[in-house]
Amino acid sequence: MSTDLHARPAEASGTFALGGDLPVHRLGYGAMQLTGPGIWGDPKDPDEAVRVLRRAVELGVDFIDTADSYGPFVSEQLIRKALYPYADDLVIATKGGLTRGGPGDWRPVGRPEYLRQQTELSLRHLGVDRIDLYQLHRIDPQVPLADQLGELVLLQREGKIRHIGVSQVSVEQLRQAREIATIVSVQNLYNLANRTDEDVLDYAEQENIAFIPWFPIATGELAKPGGPLDAISADHGATPAQLALAWLLRRAPVVLPIPGTSSVAHVEENTEAARITLTDKEFDTLSAAA
Repeated sequence: MSTDLHARPAEASGTFALGGDLPVHRLGYGAMQLTGPGIWGDPKDPDEAVRVLRRAVELGVDFIDTADSYGPFVSEQLIRKALYPYADDLVIATKGGLTRGGPGDWRPVGRPEYLRQQTELSLRHLGVDRIDLYQLHRIDPQVPLADQLGELVLLQREGKIRHIGVSQVSVEQLRQAREIATIVSVQNLYNLANRTDEDVLDYAEQENIAFIPWFPIATGELAKPGGPLDAISADHGATPAQLALAWLLRRAPVVLPIPGTSSVAHVEENTEAARITLTDKEFDTLSAAA
């Protein structure tokens, strides 16, 4: 592994072992934005999407998060085009359980046969025999949770899934999920400006479960001129988005931010956040301001 943190800044984010046996650098990359408008169809510039993925890996990112519903399947296929054959240490996480009817249209479907079909398709589109981390994208309220996760457990036993995670759940739902399967990750909306799911993060930290915040770089009103980010940004020569990521990395050792972008310049900017070390006072100031 490279020790040149200037060339591979993601390595400065530290590591977390998913499931205790799958180490990744904590600052990853979320591949949702690689698709067309409304997370639907092909990107406007497919070549740039490929460059973004390759650049992320060059910068030390070894954890990429995607989903069958991104496109649908466009994101997974771009990952294969850009990065296959995969490096031994590259972990690709995908998700299933949301079906698409068009741009911006997301509907939970958790029938076991659907989840099995989508897992098989993700295996094919990614070009792998086993998915390192497969997350239930949403719990389908029309289907017993035991049936949804139970199917993923069966796929895990068949060797098609290594680890299982869940997305956008409450603490109680996470507890219920852990009674059915070994859950190694939870992926919820969480950022500096929106900490509604603080209790889920606290529980994940207590249980050493990876917490993967989606929409991680939102700063809301904090980024306005004269706001609390201004002085700290100046001190570090950093953007508000970089500070938001640095705050997440400092928040808890189980947090794995996955900032997404369709621009090489932005993936470089986001990854540099791993090299920002907030002081206790700066962290407290940002926490209190939000």
